[in-house]
Amino acid sequence: MEDQLKDFMHFMLVEKGLSQNTIVSYERDLKSYMKYIQKVEQAASFSDVTRQHVLGFLYYLKEAGKSTKTIARHVASIRSFHHFLLRERLSAHDPTLHIETPQGERRLPKVLSVAEVEALLAAPKAGTGFGMRDKAMLEVLYAAGLRVSELIGLDLGDVNLTMGFVRCIGKGSKERIVPLGGLATEAVRAYLERGRSELAGKKTTNALFLNHHGERLSRQGFWKILKRLAGDARIEKELTPHTLRHSFATHLLENGADLRAVQEMLGHADISTTQIYTHVSRTRLKDVYKQFHPRA
Repeated sequence: MEDQLKDFMHFMLVEKGLSQNTIVSYERDLKSYMKYIQKVEQAASFSDVTRQHVLGFLYYLKEAGKSTKTIARHVASIRSFHHFLLRERLSAHDPTLHIETPQGERRLPKVLSVAEVEALLAAPKAGTGFGMRDKAMLEVLYAAGLRVSELIGLDLGDVNLTMGFVRCIGKGSKERIVPLGGLATEAVRAYLERGRSELAGKKTTNALFLNHHGERLSRQGFWKILKRLAGDARIEKELTPHTLRHSFATHLLENGADLRAVQEMLGHADISTTQIYTHVSRTRLKDVYKQFHPRA
């Protein structure tokens, strides 16, 4: 069973070209599933797994207090795995057939107001290498709507300051080109001209954003920086690295941007994923109406 799981992970990495974070998520879900199948259902191989076994595992997750979103993710992982086994003729049937993915209530993403974004972007201390780096990172994140993994994965050759765009590799190793805008372009130029060499020291690397060791900044490193800057900006809302991406999309749509254009800039495969931001815009409009209309 372990060998079949390894073959599947290799297939997802090489054939599907999924990101390392997605691969890790698949592997974690499927190892939990395999452990249950072996120890609880006592199945000798995945060929012996039945629909009832899969349903039993999902019930086990529910009893363990897992969220609907987590269970839905497990269903997707298990379904993909059994489809792979069937396609490779490692199994004669698909036990996930007719098992529906649980539908949870979709939460609206939290976004910052324009004033809060301005306060956050003004928080980095100008004049230092770290301050110029932090300013450039936040400006790029908000200007291009990048995921944090895309931001820290940027290399020097991925930004074209003359043309004003950034090239990033998103989910499924898909490349996209996103405009940067004047303020973000100038922030990156200032960092490259005066700040990056201070962080790099004697080290040579193609990474755009560096940590204090002169190496590529990590997700954890960026998260710590963001929390500190949010505190400096006195932002009381719950803030995550994805909040600026949500704010980017919402602010574009509020100002009349085309939904398809926003989908392309965000790198969403399905426009229904982008449509969630139209609901955010409507919610914010209602709040403004209630606050300012005399007869609300």
